[in-house]
Amino acid sequence: MQPKGLAFEASDETSLRDIAIRPLWRSIGRGLLMRCPKCGEGKLFAGFLRSVDSCAVCGEVMQHHRADDLPPYLTVFIVGHLVVALFMGVEEVTSLPLWAHLAIWVPATLLLSLALLRPLKGGTIGLQWALRMHGFGGSEPSHDH
Repeated sequence: MQPKGLAFEASDETSLRDIAIRPLWRSIGRGLLMRCPKCGEGKLFAGFLRSVDSCAVCGEVMQHHRADDLPPYLTVFIVGHLVVALFMGVEEVTSLPLWAHLAIWVPATLLLSLALLRPLKGGTIGLQWALRMHGFGGSEPSHDH
């Protein structure tokens, strides 16, 4: 049994273009660059975190993605590891007062989080598109066993 949303059955109406292979890493990379995972040309975002309904270049529909929880989780994971590692490294070689640490690490955490959140959301949309998840398959999955 295949996971729901990853498989679909080609019908007479489905063209070869619709069932073409979607390279995973290329799709994620295009998403990380905040571009359409299908064509790599169109913008993926209409606002800071609001994605476009469809690609202005190739017309691929994007409104049904489910990139809600993974991007913030990845952002916290990456930024937390970077900031803690850097903090511990700085603390090992210097003895800064607490106010100096706060002046360095609070802005660094905020800036890194803002810089990573949007590309990570784009990468998540690219991942979902490549794996044909959440409506990116072009047709409903077959439930015949």
